[in-house]
Amino acid sequence: MPKIVDAAARRQEVVEAVFRIIAADGLERASLREVADEAGLAVGSVRHYFSSSDELLAHSFGVVVDRITGRLEQARDQLTQLVPGTAEHRDGVLTLLGQFLPLDEERAVDACVWMAFKNAARIRAFLAGEADRSHRAVAAVIGWLIMELRPPGESESDGQGQQSLVIEAERLLATLDGLTMHALLQPEWMNEDMCRDVLSSHLQSLGESAASH
Repeated sequence: MPKIVDAAARRQEVVEAVFRIIAADGLERASLREVADEAGLAVGSVRHYFSSSDELLAHSFGVVVDRITGRLEQARDQLTQLVPGTAEHRDGVLTLLGQFLPLDEERAVDACVWMAFKNAARIRAFLAGEADRSHRAVAAVIGWLIMELRPPGESESDGQGQQSLVIEAERLLATLDGLTMHALLQPEWMNEDMCRDVLSSHLQSLGESAASH
């Protein structure tokens, strides 16, 4: 009796092969043939699930977006259960922001793949949709967090208040992007403790900036 293949599981195996190739050698090596070899499959088997390299890469980009945003949403849900201003809440904020960073093997692979796809989306139009979705999802979480950290009763209704929120959100996003790159390239120096220290300092400056407006 022929073995029944779980299509969803097989597609995920192929995607994981894509991730390993990108993390080790970069996006350019992630062709159907290379991915098939990495997954231990024939090229025809991979084509059964993905008709082209473009389809495979776009799907893989979507998977890593879902992984990262899923962790962010879970951390945000946990943060909403904590009291602002407490040590537990501050730790919850750092935990949420840490979901972006390559602080363990899974997050390191995801961060490497995420950044490779975001960079490739500049010149590969078929990746633009997922790049836009990823940006909007992350920006929504960061925007929510900035609002969460604003002093109670502070108004964002006027133009200056809204502009301040946008600037602080972009500043935090830039800090996270820089930390991610630095931690990927210099993991012995930019380790979890250093990342937390940098983020703690940034969050403190964010509070000082809000107080000055």
